[in-house]
Amino acid sequence: MRPRRGPLVPLLLVLLLFWLVGYPLVLTLLEALGAPHWTLAHFGEFARRPAEWAALGASLWISLATVALAALVGVPLAFVFERREFPGRRLLGSLVALPVALPPLIGVIAFLFLYGESGFASRGIQAALRLSAPPWRLSGPAAILLVHAYSMYVYFYTFTRAGLARLDGSLLEAAQSLGAGRGRVLGAVTLPLLLPALSGAALLTFMTSLASFSAPYVFGGSFRVMTTQIVASKLNGDDALAMVETVTLAAVGLVGLWLLRRLEGTRSAAGGVRGVAPRRRVVGTGRWAATAAGWGLAVFLLAPHATLLLVSFVPRDTWTTEALPPVLSTGNYRALFADPVRLTPIVNSLWMASAATALAIVLGLAAAIVAARRRGAWGGAIEGLVAAPWALPGTVFAVALAAAFSVRAPWAGRFVLVGTAAILPLGYLVRSLPLTGRAAFAGLRQMDPALEEAAASLGASRALRLRRIVLPHVRPALAAGASLAFLAAIGDFVVSIVLYTYDTRPISIEILSSLRIQEIGVAAAYGVLLTALSAAAFLVWGRREG
Repeated sequence: MRPRRGPLVPLLLVLLLFWLVGYPLVLTLLEALGAPHWTLAHFGEFARRPAEWAALGASLWISLATVALAALVGVPLAFVFERREFPGRRLLGSLVALPVALPPLIGVIAFLFLYGESGFASRGIQAALRLSAPPWRLSGPAAILLVHAYSMYVYFYTFTRAGLARLDGSLLEAAQSLGAGRGRVLGAVTLPLLLPALSGAALLTFMTSLASFSAPYVFGGSFRVMTTQIVASKLNGDDALAMVETVTLAAVGLVGLWLLRRLEGTRSAAGGVRGVAPRRRVVGTGRWAATAAGWGLAVFLLAPHATLLLVSFVPRDTWTTEALPPVLSTGNYRALFADPVRLTPIVNSLWMASAATALAIVLGLAAAIVAARRRGAWGGAIEGLVAAPWALPGTVFAVALAAAFSVRAPWAGRFVLVGTAAILPLGYLVRSLPLTGRAAFAGLRQMDPALEEAAASLGASRALRLRRIVLPHVRPALAAGASLAFLAAIGDFVVSIVLYTYDTRPISIEILSSLRIQEIGVAAAYGVLLTALSAAAFLVWGRREG
């Protein structure tokens, strides 16, 4: 009797995914436990240090405060743009969602140039009021919360808009016909129906804030959260403590992933729209005021990025105490492409992000296909491994990869990749896998299985079915996932700052280096270029999807 070969492919795929995702985390846990000399001393040291508990507490309360602020901004905006009709609503609705599509470090640097102590807003107020010192200092937890609210309210905005679009309008009309006022309908009907969407947005915002590194790193100063605490411990040579911090933060992230999957199950069980969504109300006498307010909001949201563009034309040492730069030139951009040293980070970012995205597409699609054909334990294990990197902060995976691939032990699946050109693309691949994998899962679940079964009954091979049926159906979803993966990889700062070398430094690291030596124009030029590359990738993939 011939042995069954069926489980071989899913077994190999699970082993590969575990080697990429789970194995570095397991090795990190073993190092935290002092393997091979098992001890809890490192965890005890963590528990005895007030600074560690302060960093963990700061991460939690900053994330909770971010959820509250993001909800206060995003939910009302969603109601305005989904329930009201006024001139320019569609364009403004897209501009409102813009902050989430830009690399996190670029948003932080743009805020620094606009609202920092030496930023345009600060200089303008200082000059207008003739102050001897800047009117404020953009640092500490308040600055972090400001940047978080600016960049993360979009989660509540998009989730709430999607939930409002799926509401059954007949339920609202029935409540109104029974005499319920607007407030009563909102509290008793609308918000309960939006609860799954609001819960998902809250958890996504919490986990994104928990994993945030750019804003705490730039604006935190002496105020530390767990992501910056891990890097500080690593740089100070306290590797054992860094491993314990990594394990602690990973545990919080995995609990968040479990809760999110529970919420996804709740939303799936709730079903879809059973009627017609409510009609938008046309704004009457105040329609032009609403339009003006909308454009004012758009200007506010785009101001940091317009500031970044303006600063990129400022030559070095020409802008000192003036409110506006006295000299503008294209010298910073010429320097990026004329100097091979400055061009290296651009080339590095392009090839590393492209390689990571291509591998993430292949691996994510393979995981989705195998999981769809192998339900049960195999499918659950594959889907869980694909989703895990999304739930864990980038700092956690960067430290885990550094621990796993700094030792030469091929028999144990460990190779010396730290310090080579392979480690950063590997880190980007792991971080991008949830984006391409979940997109492929979504595309396959929308495909009718009967199509592939019919092709198989007509004698089509697996390769032919993949090329003619599966790929055309998942291509739109996979293109969207690939664009997000490329954007995340090319703008990555968290993984890069832990794993880069001078020869493999990407654009994000070069931006930070330029800021440290006071080359703010060059840093801004890199930021504009990175934003342009991200936008170009988004448009190219969007056109292919269309």
